[in-house]
Amino acid sequence: MKFSLKILLSMVIVMALALGFSGFYFVNYVFQTSLEREVGQALDEGSILSFAFETAALSVPAKYSALPDSTVEEITVNLETGGQSARRLLRISDEKKTVLYASDGFEADYALLEQTGEDIKAYRVIVSGEKYYVHTGTYVNALNRILYLETMRDVTDVFTERAMGFSLYRRVTLLMLLVGTVIMHLISSLLTKPIYLLTKATKRMAAGDYDYRAKQVSRDELGQLTRDFNRMAKALAKNMKKLEEELEAKEEFMGAFAHELKTPLTAIIGYADMLRSHRMDEEKSIMSANYIYTEGKRLEAMSLRLLDIIVAGKNEVELQSSPAEAVFDYLKDMFAGNRNMEFYFACQPGEIVAEVNLIKTVLVNLIDNACKASEPGGRIEVTGTALEKGYRFSVRDYGIGIPEKERRKITKAFYMVDKSRARSKNGAGLGLALCVKILKIHHSKLKIESIAGKGSCFSFLLPAERAEAVRKTAPEAEDVQQAVPGAEAVQPGTDTSLRAAADEKGEGGTADEI
Repeated sequence: MKFSLKILLSMVIVMALALGFSGFYFVNYVFQTSLEREVGQALDEGSILSFAFETAALSVPAKYSALPDSTVEEITVNLETGGQSARRLLRISDEKKTVLYASDGFEADYALLEQTGEDIKAYRVIVSGEKYYVHTGTYVNALNRILYLETMRDVTDVFTERAMGFSLYRRVTLLMLLVGTVIMHLISSLLTKPIYLLTKATKRMAAGDYDYRAKQVSRDELGQLTRDFNRMAKALAKNMKKLEEELEAKEEFMGAFAHELKTPLTAIIGYADMLRSHRMDEEKSIMSANYIYTEGKRLEAMSLRLLDIIVAGKNEVELQSSPAEAVFDYLKDMFAGNRNMEFYFACQPGEIVAEVNLIKTVLVNLIDNACKASEPGGRIEVTGTALEKGYRFSVRDYGIGIPEKERRKITKAFYMVDKSRARSKNGAGLGLALCVKILKIHHSKLKIESIAGKGSCFSFLLPAERAEAVRKTAPEAEDVQQAVPGAEAVQPGTDTSLRAAADEKGEGGTADEI
């Protein structure tokens, strides 16, 4: 049974009981009041008749020592014919309960006389045929003779009114129940509408429609429940969307990973089979072995990068304060042996709050990507700037650049703008994905600025977790260009800004934060 029907049925039962009891009480109260009034009048009438009988008996001649039966009958007849004779019947009996006179239709028994005394007036309600009477008994002392005067007062109208009252009230009650049922049905439907809407919303969500929201139709507790449900649904939809995106990303990752493994493994197996099953001259053998070695190293590097991404995804790092100069010293030593590129390292003194080894990994990957995007002899600029809100690292190259439509994709695992160029330089498309994960741990984002054909700039800001970790200095422009000892200096007049290069030709570059 629906909740609205339960409410309706409960309200109808309560209303029926309330109307029934109240109606019974009201009608019965009116009946009892009317009956008591009639009884009182009957008793008063009996007293008056007794007094009238005794008064009439005083007029009897003195020659009678006791009131004769004929006189008793005569007086009773006179009393009967006077007053409200239509509603009153009389009967008079002597002390032996012998009836001396009785009105026509007086059919009451003599049980009431046993309760009647000198100072006692008795009464009862009796039924005679289809009529109701108040039967009273009164003690009469007339001329030394004890008599009992009984009256029967017709009170049928009182009982008829009670029956009519019950009948009328039943009809009124039935009508009120019908009207009340309609009204209460509307009220119960209104009260349970929020529950119906919530039920509908849960069914829609159970069917997979996580964007559906329940309509709020009230501001009471059910309205609050609706608002809370919608908040829950919104959070659930957001989580479901996030899970779907993560699942899709994992599927894409596994597909890309399988593809990246298939190509070198196929080549490795092919060259290994040639070395195993064919006799080749020394030159071909060396070439085959070299290819196997090169692809094997690429697979090794890719596996190490994958492990780094997995470790970075655990978010279990210990942040420590360290001088930024130490990071630049490491990078300078790291790339000192690379003679194919022109490196420029410049930093401001400052403190960083981070897991230093992971930040070194980020910078090494960014520099490595810059080298892959640049032609031999290209310039790579690595700078560090101390700011009030943290420390910013930047890696700039003047290589091929990144098309705007590719910028949001390059941080995905195994995604490469130029796959042939990346593979030729042992790239697997994992470096930037690793950088994004590491920076996320440090509450930072990778900012990408690029102009196709002009170059790219990758930068990130390490926020100052502790105020004392950052030296609040206001550096001049030339301080930013101060090179680490031993590094090549920038020639005066050289514009190192990609934005400036774009402005010279009327082009505009855009920046993305990932």
